[in-house]
Amino acid sequence: MRASLDKRPGEVAAMFDAIARRYDLTNDVISLGQDRRWRRATVAAVDARPGEVVLDLAAGTGTSSEPFDAAGVRVVPCDFSVGMLAVGKARRPDLAFTAGDAMRLPFADAVFDAVTISFGLRNVVDTSAALAEMLRVTRPGGRLVVTEFSTPTDRIFRTLYSEYLMRALPSVARAVSRDPDAYVYLAESISGWPDQAGLARLVAGAGWARVAYRNLSGGIVALHRGVRPR
Repeated sequence: MRASLDKRPGEVAAMFDAIARRYDLTNDVISLGQDRRWRRATVAAVDARPGEVVLDLAAGTGTSSEPFDAAGVRVVPCDFSVGMLAVGKARRPDLAFTAGDAMRLPFADAVFDAVTISFGLRNVVDTSAALAEMLRVTRPGGRLVVTEFSTPTDRIFRTLYSEYLMRALPSVARAVSRDPDAYVYLAESISGWPDQAGLARLVAGAGWARVAYRNLSGGIVALHRGVRPR
């Protein structure tokens, strides 16, 4: 499945490089602060324990990785945007920021206890290939947690949300970001993304077992989970 619309991987990476410095602030504004709640739900779903190793894909500046580190978990923030990684490394030089493509991860087989990716899977050219690659680097019995924008369950709310994405979000982004066009792309990528059941099928099709999901914020976001078979 192609999630990056008409942009090539290099173009998407360059886009994220350009918005790296204000990315976290912009996300906080356009999500009305809900992104913090979604991060907490992701950390809870991963349920990593001290001594475990977690791969945090699409980690950007490392905001999603810091709660794992604070809990005594060894976390590896990984992203394809060098600009994002540079901003994160400047703030948290102690974290093991790693440049990597989700479809060709620079890690050996079965080295992580858990892999998580938040709001980045839809920016990968081949979703199924990325999910299979995550399976490869996860140990047998290890966990996957995907947090991604999804489809609101209420029809009226779904319509209002769609209007916000395509009309209001670019305007809000323009007020807080120097590259509002990047957020037009992001809105379009959300609109073209599979719903909850559709993503669950992709996760299972990549080889993950015990696939399940739950909605956050009325289905604006869905948290998918899976386990690598032993």
